[in-house]
Amino acid sequence: MKIFGFAGWSGSGKTTLIEKLIPRFVKRGLRVSLIKHAHHTFDVDHPGKDSYRHRHAGAAEILVTSSRRWVLMHELRGAHEPPFEEQVKRISPCDLLLVEGFKFAPIPKLEVWRAETGEPLLHPNDPHIVALASDAKVETRLPLLDLNDVDGIAQFILKKMELA
Repeated sequence: MKIFGFAGWSGSGKTTLIEKLIPRFVKRGLRVSLIKHAHHTFDVDHPGKDSYRHRHAGAAEILVTSSRRWVLMHELRGAHEPPFEEQVKRISPCDLLLVEGFKFAPIPKLEVWRAETGEPLLHPNDPHIVALASDAKVETRLPLLDLNDVDGIAQFILKKMELA
């Protein structure tokens, strides 16, 4: 399994870019999966649903399954968040695992950066960032990709991951 990450500040366009890249990879016949690190208050379950009720009653894990999908929810209940490497082990085999939000994971990453976020560049302090995608002219030692050239970014990732 090849693992490639996306780093960037909130509002930089990481999720939108990944959403556009996935169909391009799938069209090439690749099985693509994703790990997204979310804010600690995120929830995929909603009040009133059976799984929500069971989770709030104290269940540590709830597996919801149907003929179309299944999801496993695991409540940490005060335990430490498992490290990135442990989370990767939970993913079923795939050709390409995309990772969003694990800024410090030691994996090759594309930095997505927009000047309007007002945030500094990450790559000067992260040796795992292999390229920068931006909609602005940026002085960098890394390959600079046009954030609006999704096909070009896809090709870069496929080549970097030796999937092209």
